[in-house]
Amino acid sequence: MSGPVAAPRADPLFAWLGPLAVLAELGTAGYPRAVRRRLTIVNAMAFLIALFSAVYALVFAYFDAKTYMPLIVINVALMGIALLVPLAHRINDIAGALVIAVAEYAALFFFVAALGHNSGIQINYIIAAAVAFAIYGLSHFRIVVVVIAIGLLLHLAAWYLFPPERALITADPALLANLYVSSAVTTFCIIALIVGYAFTVADRARAEADALLANILPEAIAERLKERPGERVADSIDEASVLFSDLVGFTELAQRLGAARTVALLDQVVTEFDRLAAAHGVEKIKTTGDGYMAVAGVSQPQADHLPRLARMALRLPDLVERLSATHGVDLKIRIGIAGGPVMAGVIGADKFSYDVWGETVNLASRLESHGLPGEIQVSDAVREALGDSFVFEPRGAIEVKGVGQLETWLLKEERSGRRGSEGVASA
Repeated sequence: MSGPVAAPRADPLFAWLGPLAVLAELGTAGYPRAVRRRLTIVNAMAFLIALFSAVYALVFAYFDAKTYMPLIVINVALMGIALLVPLAHRINDIAGALVIAVAEYAALFFFVAALGHNSGIQINYIIAAAVAFAIYGLSHFRIVVVVIAIGLLLHLAAWYLFPPERALITADPALLANLYVSSAVTTFCIIALIVGYAFTVADRARAEADALLANILPEAIAERLKERPGERVADSIDEASVLFSDLVGFTELAQRLGAARTVALLDQVVTEFDRLAAAHGVEKIKTTGDGYMAVAGVSQPQADHLPRLARMALRLPDLVERLSATHGVDLKIRIGIAGGPVMAGVIGADKFSYDVWGETVNLASRLESHGLPGEIQVSDAVREALGDSFVFEPRGAIEVKGVGQLETWLLKEERSGRRGSEGVASA
């Protein structure tokens, strides 16, 4: 097996351990991330057991090494077993946890038998109720149940079988008080840590899921799914606007650039498009190769949905020109915008997506595909809706597949300023 992987890289949850994170990951290499996380908990517990065993051995030696020699020997043996736990991970993912359970259960029972239940050592068995799930995982639920049940039986047996008068060693009352307090503190602290860890993992998983959902769906739609997960998202919108764009000649260019340069260029283009969409309160629906589709006024009402989309569109040609110069290529963008009624919804189960359909969508796609490089082509209805706030150049009637003769216009700039220099509309 390969060497251990540093925890900060493998799992940010253990980054706070600093250099010790490497020790916590011993023997976990090669396992899936979820199992590796669980084995890291096992290692952390094993090292804590080794530490506390060493401390208890010193405490017993301090009070009376000769009288408590059997307890010192058991603690030293327990320390050695705990330090070997990472090696047990080479057998399987539960071997180390089973070693801990057997060694701890046997040692605790011996300690209670030697000192009596007034020592409070049997309290440590309660830890099993919380720890078992963390170190074995739900995939080994039967083992979890057995470990918890045995811990409960040993706890009760230790109480009833070993009252003070039956203790094998007559212990110093100060030592018994010390052991009772330390057992109670250890039990409370470990249970609190395990529960806190569980909530941390759950919160982080929820945050990751929310972030993933936000990357797939518009925020308003993601919130609807989280609030009503069983409800189908299917909306009819009376007025919205749709934009399609395409990089002219990109397919031929990609063949010359190769995979690495093509992906780098396309990634930067889409990232910049996404940034502009967010700045203008516009929603990206999808990318198809070098094609980009965005809408406004769909997932949430926007009275100014068309001006928002127009302002974003005016920024795109200059952006593509700048990125082309950066990458040493010659690219032009072709854009089409249409407005009107659309339908929208979430489709799919495992790999779901949010999409928009309707004649308005088809028209925007046709306006893009029949457009001119470096230009934004819009329908006569869009020109009328935008009114005198924007400058248009007539292109005249063109033959559009599936539509016939259509009067179109080229969007040039917003009257409030030079093309692409206007302020960004607030979302």
